[in-house]
Amino acid sequence: MPRSCCVLTSIRGVKVEVTHRGNMRRKYRISGLTTQATRELTFPVDEGGTVKSVVQYFQETYGFAIQHTYLPCLQVGNQQRPNYLPMEVCKIVEGQRYSKRLNQNQIRALLDETCQYPRDRERDITQMVKHNAYQEDPYAKEFGIKISDCLASVDARILPAPRLKYNETGREKDCIPRVGQWNMMNKKMVNGGKVRSWMCVNFARNVPDKLARDFCHQLAQMCQDSGMDFALEPVLPPMSARPDQVERALKARYHEAMNILGPQRRELDLLIGILPDNNGSLYGDLKRVCEIDLGIVSQCCCTKQVFKLNKQIYANIALKINVKVGGRNTVLVDALSRRIPLVTDRPTIIFGADVTHPHPGEDSSPSIAAVVASQDWPEVTRYAGLVSAQAHRQELIEDLYKVRQDPQKGPVSSGMIRELLISFKKSTGEKPQRIIFYRDGVSEGQFYQVLLFELNAIRKACASLEANYQPQVTFIVVQKRHHTRLFAHNHNDKNSMDRSGNILPGTVVDTKICHPTEFDFYLCSHAGIKGTSRPAHYHVLWDENNFTADGLQTLTNNLCYTYARCTRSVSIVPPAYYAHLAAFRARFYMEPESSDSGSMASGPGGRGPTSGSSASRGTRAPGGAAVKPLPALKDNVKNVMFYC
Repeated sequence: MPRSCCVLTSIRGVKVEVTHRGNMRRKYRISGLTTQATRELTFPVDEGGTVKSVVQYFQETYGFAIQHTYLPCLQVGNQQRPNYLPMEVCKIVEGQRYSKRLNQNQIRALLDETCQYPRDRERDITQMVKHNAYQEDPYAKEFGIKISDCLASVDARILPAPRLKYNETGREKDCIPRVGQWNMMNKKMVNGGKVRSWMCVNFARNVPDKLARDFCHQLAQMCQDSGMDFALEPVLPPMSARPDQVERALKARYHEAMNILGPQRRELDLLIGILPDNNGSLYGDLKRVCEIDLGIVSQCCCTKQVFKLNKQIYANIALKINVKVGGRNTVLVDALSRRIPLVTDRPTIIFGADVTHPHPGEDSSPSIAAVVASQDWPEVTRYAGLVSAQAHRQELIEDLYKVRQDPQKGPVSSGMIRELLISFKKSTGEKPQRIIFYRDGVSEGQFYQVLLFELNAIRKACASLEANYQPQVTFIVVQKRHHTRLFAHNHNDKNSMDRSGNILPGTVVDTKICHPTEFDFYLCSHAGIKGTSRPAHYHVLWDENNFTADGLQTLTNNLCYTYARCTRSVSIVPPAYYAHLAAFRARFYMEPESSDSGSMASGPGGRGPTSGSSASRGTRAPGGAAVKPLPALKDNVKNVMFYC
C-alpha cells in the first residue's frame, strides 16, 4: 500500500483544533488530505469567479505565513464545500479514543497494563461503587431504585471434567484433566495422521541450515513418538529463502519435490516454514500460497521456537500438525461409549459459525464469514471449514444457502451448509438427523434477525438435498464480548479457585443474572492464566432437540476439552473457536491492498477495492460494488483442519 494511503487511513476522523486564530480554538474533524500541495491550492471567494490561493488567504486574513507549502492540507469539509487547513496551524485534540488497529507490541502493552487478578479487580469494582455513591443518586431514589455497594451473590455449579481417550499403544490410554489442563506425557494421539513426504523452507536469516535440520529432525521424531506415521527425513533438505520471495521460493521448492516424488506419488503432505519472529505479511503470504495455489497444509514455526529446542514446543506443534493432516488428538470417552445425550444416539452434526469484520478505519474491506462442521460421528472432534466474503460489516451469513441459475440445468442449489452436510455424509456414511449450530459474534439486538435468516437457510439447504429432509435444529449464540465477571465467594478457600485465583473451569451459572424466561447460561470452561477469566455466555434461540439445561451445559463444557491445538480446555466451544480461526485465516487470501494491512482510498470520499469469496456470487458491497469471490481452497486442504 502506498504510504500516503496509510497516513490517510490513520488520521481520518481525528479531531484537530486550529492555533492561528488566537483564543478562538475552533475544532474540526479530518475527512481527508488534499491531493495537491498547499502552494497549489485555490478556492473561490465570491460568486464572480474570483479565486484566491490558500497561502495568500492565510497571509491576508490572519497575517500568518505558511512555512511548509510543499505539504498537503487537511480537508475538514466535504467535496461540495471544501475547507482546507494547513497542517502547521492544527493541533490534535487530546483525550481522543484511538479506534484504529493496534500493532502487536501495543496490544501486549495494553493487556499488561489492564490485566488484573480477580481479587484486585473485585476490590477495585467495590471501591469504585462506594466512591461514586450510587446509592445516594437522586435520580435513582426518585424511581425507587436501590443500589447495593456489594457484588451480587449467585448460585453456581461446577461441572466435572470429561474423561479423554488416547491411543491404546500409549502407556496412558485415557486421562481426566485437572483444573482444565493435562499433558501428552505417556500418551499417544488417538488417531495419528500420516505424513510420508514433507519439506521445510527457512525464511529466517538468523537460523543457520544446521539448526533448521536439527529442528526438523527433532520435530519429526516427536510426531512419531506421539503416534503419527511420520517420515523422519524430508523429501529435500531444508532450504533457506529470502522473506521477500515467499511465493517464488515455495513454488520452486514444491516443483522440485514433485519431481523427486515422481508420477506415482505426486503428493506432498506437509510444508514446515521457519519464519522470523516479526514476520509482518510473511505468514499470510505463506498460508495463501500453500492453501490456494499449491494445495498443501503448512506448519509455521517462529525463530524463538527453533532456538529453544524444547520438547514441550515440539509436542504442541505435533498436535497442530496431526489435525492438519487428518488425524485426531483425543476424543471423549463418553462419545465412544455412546453416552452423550442427544448426540451419540443418532447421527448428529455440530456446526460453528462466525463473521469477522474489518478493523476500524477499513471502510472498504468485506466481512469474512466462516462455517465449520464436524465430520466424524459419534466422536464429533474433526471439523471441516469453509469461508466466504460478504458485504462490508454484514453480520448475517449470506452464503449459508444459495440458488443460482445455470443456463443448462436451471436452478442449482449451493452454499456452505449444503456442502458441509454432503461432506459429513461422505465421511461418516450417515445422514445427520440432528443439527447443533453454535453461532459466534451476534449481539443481543441482532439475535432474532440472525435466527430467522440463518435458520431459514439451514432449512432450505437440508430440503435441497432430499425432499422432506428436516433434521431437528438447536441454534445457540456464543458471546464473549460482555461485562459479566464471576468471582469466587471465598478467596481464602483454595479449593474453589484455580492457581490464578479465578473460578474453577466448569463453573456454570444459569439463575439470577440470566434471562428470566429464555434458555441461557454463563459457562467458564477454562482455567485462568492471566487476569480475570471471562465466562462465555450461551443463549439458546431455537431448540427442536429439547435439550435440558444440564444436558446442553455438560455437552458444551465437555466439547471445550476437545480443542485440537493444546492440552487445555478453552474458553468457548471449539466449533465456534475454529470458525473464528478460519475466518481470520481467509483475510490472508484477499488481495493485499484490501487485506488487514489497511484500506486503499482514492481521496476524500473515495472507495477502495473490494474482495470476496468462492461462493459469494451477487453480494454487493457498500456503494453497489460487487464483492469479489475469495479464491477457492484446494479440496485436499478444505477437508482437513487447515486453520489450526
